[in-house]
Amino acid sequence: MPHIAQVRGACPHDCPDTCALVTTVVDGTATRVQGNAEHRHTGGVLCSKVSKYTERSYHADRVLQPLKRSGPKGSGQFTPVSWEEALSDIAQRLHQIAQRSPESILPYSYAGTMGQVQGQSMDRRFFHQLGASLLDRTICASAGSEALAATYGGKLGMRVEFFAESQLILIWGSNSITSNLHFWRYAQEAKRNGARLVCIDPRKSETADKCHEHLQLLPGTDAALAFALMHELIVNDWLDHNYIAQHTQGWDALKARALQWPPERAAQVCGLPVEQIRQLARDYGRSQPAAIRLNYGMQRVRGGGNAVRAIACLPALIGAWRNRAGGLLLSSSGVLPFDMAALQMPQLLGQRRPRTLNMSSIGGVLLHPGDAAFGPKVEALVVYNSNPVAVAPESAKVAAGFAREDLFTVVLEHFMTDTADHADYVLPATTQLEHWDIHGSYGHTDVLLNRPAIAPEGQARSNAQIFRDLAAQMALLDPAFAASHFSDSDEALARQAIAHTAISFDELLERGFATIALPDAPFANGGFTTPSGKCEFDNPALAALGVSTLPDHLPNYEAPTADYPLAMISPPARNFLNSTFTNVASLQRMEERPLLEMHPDDAAARGIADGDLLRVFNTRGEHVCHAAVNGRARQGVVVGLGIWWRKQGVNGTNVNELTHQQLTDIGRAPCFYDCTVQVAKAAKAAATC
Repeated sequence: MPHIAQVRGACPHDCPDTCALVTTVVDGTATRVQGNAEHRHTGGVLCSKVSKYTERSYHADRVLQPLKRSGPKGSGQFTPVSWEEALSDIAQRLHQIAQRSPESILPYSYAGTMGQVQGQSMDRRFFHQLGASLLDRTICASAGSEALAATYGGKLGMRVEFFAESQLILIWGSNSITSNLHFWRYAQEAKRNGARLVCIDPRKSETADKCHEHLQLLPGTDAALAFALMHELIVNDWLDHNYIAQHTQGWDALKARALQWPPERAAQVCGLPVEQIRQLARDYGRSQPAAIRLNYGMQRVRGGGNAVRAIACLPALIGAWRNRAGGLLLSSSGVLPFDMAALQMPQLLGQRRPRTLNMSSIGGVLLHPGDAAFGPKVEALVVYNSNPVAVAPESAKVAAGFAREDLFTVVLEHFMTDTADHADYVLPATTQLEHWDIHGSYGHTDVLLNRPAIAPEGQARSNAQIFRDLAAQMALLDPAFAASHFSDSDEALARQAIAHTAISFDELLERGFATIALPDAPFANGGFTTPSGKCEFDNPALAALGVSTLPDHLPNYEAPTADYPLAMISPPARNFLNSTFTNVASLQRMEERPLLEMHPDDAAARGIADGDLLRVFNTRGEHVCHAAVNGRARQGVVVGLGIWWRKQGVNGTNVNELTHQQLTDIGRAPCFYDCTVQVAKAAKAAATC
């Protein structure tokens, strides 16, 4: 008889849902990954991506042994080597640089796994011990996160399950069906109970299709819309004066600014009908409870932080926070109880204070020769949980930086990605089915445990184990590395993360998840975690950052011109998550090929038909893909669905060939959706990628 087991785990990917998983294992082989029906937020349902997880773990192209580069950088030419040889050589190279200039070593990681153990534990200890440069991890959410903290005091908001009780839900900058499926289940429950759903998005997304109304505004104009809503709330007195007086700071100044934004002005800026703005304000001011599900897409422009601040002010104006089904949710990760100091051990830095380099500017960082202001040139790069050659902005510059022959690059990976192709060593990492980890969420308020369901494939090792092994290897060169802080097992690290919290590890072992105890309505009586304890419309601390203390509307860096008349945004394709899953055959078949969505009028003006091969270009480069004239793009805006690996593109590029490295107003984040381009039909006939 076969031995069958079901192992509880957690989805590791950069998604607010953080689903609870159950993996069926037959005689040591994972045969199926399902959603855990006992977890209320997962409800037994997974997205199309994670339901195919066994296809990813057992993929024929998976890296299963250490590889050493044997050809030019970017060629993908590698020779298998033993772990002993790889670790020894890497340790010697890093030690030589660290002895001379530790800040010349740079880690590069993000949310390839959201796990605390495999994402930010032993790796941080390792680089702290070295004294390496620190990484400013900004590529996804920092503009919105810091803006929310400036307004509420942290990444806090509604509990997602109470959206099911709302009467009006604004889904703002979120294609929830694609990127927040389990919130969408709550929104659908509210809709069945009579709630009105409104989508605010430059793209007519799959979510917009299912909402009662869609405001298809221009990219980067969200703050203008928020101010127009405020204007109407004020002039029609749809305000909760008592809540404003007791629980907000800076109302008079915000009111004065909002009154400068009548719907007529906002309509011109946003490209919306005036009456549509007025009706939305009327609905928001007179429907209780009213809730906003804000997501990070709308903060990827120059004024993204200010826009989040403006939108975050709205619930306090109408007293929406008084009801547990009212308010706003962007991220709930501020409630997570993890002991990050225990995991990361910043004390290993001692008195050293290394520089911090921004991951969103990695192209410029790697090409910088070094000087007194910048510091030393980056000589060594260790990449894990990320694929920067594909996902970082202005990717031609990123690829040029990675192509430096004098840059020693180590990549921990599952597959030979664009970034792995540029490595000196590629080290095989475990997938989520093969290691311990502990997870929080930024979309709900549970903690989840991931237990290994199967043994590691091939010679794969967990991220934490690889850094543990490197530390042990370097102990031969530096006795300080023999300290016990590099001996904690992955399970021990998971336990350390919650050791001083009310979360029981035994409960996690038994159920796979535990719920953080929180009030139903976090700001019903104020209690914001700002210095004032209030919702800070006017935050004086922002002045020190050179930012307006009041939210404001900032136009995009790039406005349409005669040469580049089309605004481009690049949200994720439905069946991919950033650059993950693009090589899973079943998901790739669903997406077919890299696409640029165009409005029929913009396509017709260029002689372009659906399916044609296109050149999309600006001063930074050219991307070749296929046209999708499918009714989802508004006139003047094109949508480059991403993020395919560069080498999967027709001309070896993806949409990030066109994006720039300028940063947001708050949070030092990239402006992926603040980009203008021109489009022309390609000279050669269409071909399948």
